[in-house]
Amino acid sequence: MSFPIVRNRRLRGNAAIRNLVRENQVTVHDVVQPIFVTHGSNIKSEIASMPGVYHFSLDRVQEEIEEITKLGIQAILLFGVPDHKDAKGTSAFMDDGIVQQATRLIKELNPNLLIIADTCLCQYTDTGHCGVIHHHPITGQADVANDASLELLVRTAVSQAKAGADIIAPSNMMDGYVHAIRSGLDEAGYENTPIMAYSVKYASAYYGPFRDAVDSTPQFGDRKTYQMDPANGREALREAESDVAEGADFLMVKPALAYMDIIRMLKDNFDLPVVAYNVSAEYSMIKAAAMQGWVNEEAIVMETMTSFKRAGADIILTYFAKDIARYLKK
Repeated sequence: MSFPIVRNRRLRGNAAIRNLVRENQVTVHDVVQPIFVTHGSNIKSEIASMPGVYHFSLDRVQEEIEEITKLGIQAILLFGVPDHKDAKGTSAFMDDGIVQQATRLIKELNPNLLIIADTCLCQYTDTGHCGVIHHHPITGQADVANDASLELLVRTAVSQAKAGADIIAPSNMMDGYVHAIRSGLDEAGYENTPIMAYSVKYASAYYGPFRDAVDSTPQFGDRKTYQMDPANGREALREAESDVAEGADFLMVKPALAYMDIIRMLKDNFDLPVVAYNVSAEYSMIKAAAMQGWVNEEAIVMETMTSFKRAGADIILTYFAKDIARYLKK
């Protein structure tokens, strides 16, 4: 049967009907706000390439936590900017590391706020890479040593859980990282701490502003030997399948905007919650266009977030989280 018997516009006639039949909705409970904490005092410094996003010293982070809490956001993703870098990223797994200190402080400020700790070494190593560097004995070529890096990532995850992190989010893309961290957490008595695996993380051009924010640009080469090729889709299933088998509790796709097909692929093939990371350049491009008056920021942000949900995302990590909460309160 077709027109005139079928008229699809009948279900679009007014706002109430559209609300009744809407298939996907974004709520404040769907979004997670990333936060950058750093050493020093009295620091609330806007990140130049990410308007509206700041570095906070520990004595100023309360302002951000109070705002997030007031807006009804339930979870944050915590990144640290250390004052010391070395070959092993030692400050990533120290008990008095910046993330560990911030976690304990935030739990005092709001025990109910869910803290997701980014677990990687790139902002802590002096090379800017996500693990320790190995030099080939014959060619001298430098590369990230997978298995040696796993040990340090486990130490980092355990120290974060010990400090009070509710979820461990390893973003390093080392082979076997979920199994190693799951085993390490379990042995340390944190068997109930979930792992939000960066299962499908592409070697993307969308990370530029973030690397400015945490000073993690590689000092040589790139991350293409451990992050995925943007041209590949089926490989994402292999990566996610490995993480599921190793004990992941969430599966993340990063970036999100250019990879909605991958979000849908994971949603259709696995039963775990799917996380979309709306990364820094995706944020900055919209902000820049809005500041020029070229786009309606609220409309394009909400359309983008709804698209992530339609693609299959259960959770959205986004620098727009506070903005979204404000939009929804109106």
